[in-house]
Amino acid sequence: MSEHYDALETRAPELREREQFEQLRRQIAYAKAHAPDFTRTLADVDPASITSREALAKLPVVRKSELAELQRAARPFGGLAAARWGVARRVFASPGGIYEPEGAAPDYWRFARALFAAGFRAGDLVHNCFSYHCTPAGSMLETGAHALGCTVFPGGTGQTEQQVAAMADLQPAGYIGTPSFLRIILERADELGVKLPSLTKAMLSAEPFPPSLREEITQALVSVTIDMLAQSRLPRDCDYIGL
Repeated sequence: MSEHYDALETRAPELREREQFEQLRRQIAYAKAHAPDFTRTLADVDPASITSREALAKLPVVRKSELAELQRAARPFGGLAAARWGVARRVFASPGGIYEPEGAAPDYWRFARALFAAGFRAGDLVHNCFSYHCTPAGSMLETGAHALGCTVFPGGTGQTEQQVAAMADLQPAGYIGTPSFLRIILERADELGVKLPSLTKAMLSAEPFPPSLREEITQALVSVTIDMLAQSRLPRDCDYIGL
């Protein structure tokens, strides 16, 4: 079994950068042609000229603090997305009152690579405890798991005893969600006298995961070995981030 998600992870650094700039130039050209606000903000940018990090640094930046105002002025996406109703599969409300479309491409949010790094593989049952209500995290991770060939139990948030019962009945290979909610589930399972020996991996995100919490979770699992805990610490102005 390969330790890498695909051959992209073993490219030489020079090749990786060259190919990334090729993709960036195509993306800039597409944005200028199909997204009204990028047509405006990138009006003086020639996509073909973006060939170096120095050129990249000169591109205009749209800050998250500006997004809500842009969207209020031009619903639904502030002219920053080419998606339209019927083409976008889903639309979400992210923290801060910002609307985001989800396209139809498989693994649209590109979380499969992060899940692979956390040890998830085709044939695994994944217990997904990110929210499916309004916000994108549940779908972000679910579509990534599907791209790997995993089956997903959409646990969402809350209903801790039902989560424990489903884990005990279905025996998922791993958990996806916040580290604090995993701790809550494990504590409740211990109170109920329920063992969860199938849990051997987790993809944890959306909040800090300090060593003290890692130790609590490891202790709660007792005889279960966590093969890998993939953790993403979020920058202040981000909602969710992969590895």
